[in-house]
Amino acid sequence: MARPKSRETIRVLVADDHTIFREGLCRLLEAEADISVIGQARSGRECVELTGKLKPDIVLLDLKMPDQDGLTVLTELGGPDSQVRTIVLTASEDEQDYVETVRRGARGIVLKQAATERLLEGIRKVHRGEIWIDQRVAAEVMKAMTRPGPQMGAVGEKALLTPREGEIVTLVTQGFRNKEIAERLSISEQTVKNHLQNIYDKLGVSDRLELALYALHHKLVPPA
Repeated sequence: MARPKSRETIRVLVADDHTIFREGLCRLLEAEADISVIGQARSGRECVELTGKLKPDIVLLDLKMPDQDGLTVLTELGGPDSQVRTIVLTASEDEQDYVETVRRGARGIVLKQAATERLLEGIRKVHRGEIWIDQRVAAEVMKAMTRPGPQMGAVGEKALLTPREGEIVTLVTQGFRNKEIAERLSISEQTVKNHLQNIYDKLGVSDRLELALYALHHKLVPPA
């Protein structure tokens, strides 16, 4: 039985072409007092249309959809600059899918095989403005980001960082540890730690993983 809804409910649109999965997921969500399903989409195109019409707080988006796949839908919804908070649901094992999903503006990634509690936690955190990445997915994203890329410039959030801090962010996203960064930049390991703390404070992140995901999400580092 569904719980009575609270005053501040999270309005969710569910987009998945598999009817049994979609309807079962909607029933699970409706059982939560603070979540309300306001619409269901069976295709990528329908998801874009309903998002514009219903203005949901959260879009739960299947990555593999007919007529427009999830990546195309993310682009249609406005990419990283979109006000729409999208959580991608996927059974994909492709790390490049994960990376591209974040690049195109997804605020969360949850594997379809994950526990229901993980999805519910993700919905609530993304609604609060956080980024929610399944731990297994985050590990794959970090692995994919170890490939070197060109140095970053100074636009938008990049302008918050000094050139040295920008170099350190790039090396962190490439998987280098503090000692390795210090050696590459010919500075002490303590100086690297000091720079990292300043970067965390400026960008509002708390650790290396959050920094790497933030950098990817906000295009502080270019595609590999």
